[in-house]
Amino acid sequence: MISRQLLRDDPETVREALENKGVEDVDLDRIIELDDEWRDLKGRGDTLRHERNQVSSKIGELKQAGEEEAAREAIEKSGELKAELEGIEERADELEDELHEAMLRLPQIPQDDVPVGEDEDENVERRREGFDDLRALPDEVVPHYDLGEELDVLDFERGAKVSGGGFYFAKGEGAMLEHALIQFMLELHREQGYVDVFPPIPVKSRSMEGTGQFPKFTEDAYRLEGDNEEPYDDDDLWLLPTAEVPVTNMYRDEILLDDDLPIKHQAYSPNFRQEAGEHGTETRGIVRVHQFNKVEMVNFVRPEESDERFEGLVDEAEEVLRRLDLPYRILEMCTGDLGFTQAKKYDVEVWAPADDMADGPEEGGRWLEVSSVSNFEDFQARRAGLRYRPERHESAEYLHTLNGSGLAVPRIVVAIMEYYQNDDGTVGVPEPLRPYMGGREVIEGSEKVGESAVGAGEKE
Repeated sequence: MISRQLLRDDPETVREALENKGVEDVDLDRIIELDDEWRDLKGRGDTLRHERNQVSSKIGELKQAGEEEAAREAIEKSGELKAELEGIEERADELEDELHEAMLRLPQIPQDDVPVGEDEDENVERRREGFDDLRALPDEVVPHYDLGEELDVLDFERGAKVSGGGFYFAKGEGAMLEHALIQFMLELHREQGYVDVFPPIPVKSRSMEGTGQFPKFTEDAYRLEGDNEEPYDDDDLWLLPTAEVPVTNMYRDEILLDDDLPIKHQAYSPNFRQEAGEHGTETRGIVRVHQFNKVEMVNFVRPEESDERFEGLVDEAEEVLRRLDLPYRILEMCTGDLGFTQAKKYDVEVWAPADDMADGPEEGGRWLEVSSVSNFEDFQARRAGLRYRPERHESAEYLHTLNGSGLAVPRIVVAIMEYYQNDDGTVGVPEPLRPYMGGREVIEGSEKVGESAVGAGEKE
């Protein structure tokens, strides 16, 4: 969350951030009123506490001096001050809770150089990579969802049968490809200095609040018990939407040392999100699903180093695509598409050549976001109590957090199946993945099983 001091000193900056991020469901004036009332009560409470201490200190002196009547009056006065103080403290506590809940709904302030815009149409393309030497593609590239079923490496029908829409089976070489990508990414990020974390899958509501998913985005999460619309407690459990949640909260309410920083963790996890988008070509197949694999990179850094680390994190995510020789672009989010928690964000978008989209490149096909690299500055740190001590004798300060996917596995599978597609309907395996796939150079698929295959005329 943003600091209350910023809200007090520069409310117009906060108001501008609300406008630029398109946040319309926050009453900033009411939040300012709550803070003003809370501060007034705290000031009155301090004054009463001081006055009561003075009165109480005189009671013993008056009794020793034999001034019993004056002592009784002082005792009565002390009791009156105590009752008044308790009322003020009770109201201040109520305001504190209300103010905390309201502050949780205020978005992060964008950095000054973030382009101002209303929505994704005003994001800014920074550069493209890998288009100068494209491989030869078939005259008509078959979309991954059709090719995956033809090769029997993706099974959407049985995924829906078992778990519902938005779930799928990766089979045979399709499953091997997902496993290979995960292992390749983990090994690459170890080279980049990341320490592995294997996180728990269920996370508490408090952890979701710490990274900014709650209270704003409860409708997208998978709750383990109860309905999403019901109020939640701090200890209620949810399936993680991204490994960012458990890894960032590892050090929640702790004070790290300056020598500990920077910390670079990577974590593989399955991820669960209910928002699977509308039906149609744009979301068909495994582009947008309810469960997907991802390797997440989470960084904890000193505040003065976060901007430089942001650029380094973008490069670390890109390296996956460079080694796989997949064309991609870097897109900077404008304020209206920046997100609730981010001060700055770049998307890494891989090229998938099969389905032509209006906003795709001139070569055809479409862009698929495979990583969002974000600098949260101290926004998550304030929510989660993430601090460090610059020097042993100095006060603890909030550190900065950053993260980026390295990368979202299903969409890389889409890009590989379409970009490495051969004329005979097979798919080439990028060289860095071959050691993780038993030396396979080509995905040839397998015969389908069951009576449905016979009925379709694919078996005799």
